[in-house]
Amino acid sequence: MKKSTLKVDQIIDFKKWDKLQDSMVLITKAAMIIIDYKGNPMTKHSGCQKFCSIVRADKKMAMYCQKCDSRGGLEAVRTNKPYIYLCHFGIVDIAVPIIVDDKYIGAIMVGQVKLSDHHMHNTLEQIVALPNKEWIEGTINHLKEHYEALPVLSYEEVVNLSEMIFNLSNYLVEEALDKSLALELNEAIGLKEHHISQDILLGYQTKSIENIKKEMSNRIISSYIEREQEKISVSKVLKPAIDYIYTHKNEHVSVKEMAELCHVSPSYFSRLFVKETGEKFSLYVSKLKIEWAKSILEETDIPISEMSEELGFNEPGYFIKIFKKYEGVTPHLYRKYYKK
Repeated sequence: MKKSTLKVDQIIDFKKWDKLQDSMVLITKAAMIIIDYKGNPMTKHSGCQKFCSIVRADKKMAMYCQKCDSRGGLEAVRTNKPYIYLCHFGIVDIAVPIIVDDKYIGAIMVGQVKLSDHHMHNTLEQIVALPNKEWIEGTINHLKEHYEALPVLSYEEVVNLSEMIFNLSNYLVEEALDKSLALELNEAIGLKEHHISQDILLGYQTKSIENIKKEMSNRIISSYIEREQEKISVSKVLKPAIDYIYTHKNEHVSVKEMAELCHVSPSYFSRLFVKETGEKFSLYVSKLKIEWAKSILEETDIPISEMSEELGFNEPGYFIKIFKKYEGVTPHLYRKYYKK
């Protein structure tokens, strides 16, 4: 899923969204629907008020409603924030833009409410006007009972609601971009080819890139460790400890913790571990992590600082010290000489 082709239905999982949308409508009293950049509805219209439901059922009226939604969304894009406005019937609506890489792909439309503080009503723009005012007045009078039943919120409540939905929209976009970038990096890396094309990263936020790069580094390192784990053969008693070491590579584990995991005493665990591996537990773990580091240095370009963190060393300096203790050279020199 390339970022440049993202559509609103790729940003939001509508099956999951519908439940969330219904819950928000119950709490806020405001109706809610998601539209695409053309103003076409993309979800059901949760909490749609009876007045608006009847109006939207009229083909001629529905055309103005859709135009109102579309213009509200575009105005929200222009200001890059939620846009609070009046529809052609003087009802308060909110357009919350869904923007990806400065491109407007849709909006979360919220509203169908009236204001309790009437003086604020005149501060809002009516973005679509019907050609015939008598038509508006006639419709309101005909549906007076439903019009008066519209939920009433204060202007402050409307503003707070718009900000909440805007924050939610931004969160959804960021999550979708993270997933999109992860998929593209997965394709590029394939766990074999570890050079990431800069073209893939263009347009993504620095935070997203760093998060995904870190996750990919973790996955790559884990793949090497899992490959090595298949070569280890120990008794059933020690197997839980060995499995834990391999699946929790960034943790500091003690003899006591591993003994409890294996349901034996620390002294028995230590004796059995030396008998089966030929080394004390702490020394075995240190050497094992250095072996992992060597494989990663040989086959990837993952930064030493990231590798150090993923392998559970407190800081890069300590990792370099331990690596040099066992290999006689620093990780940087090891990688440099190996790749020659």
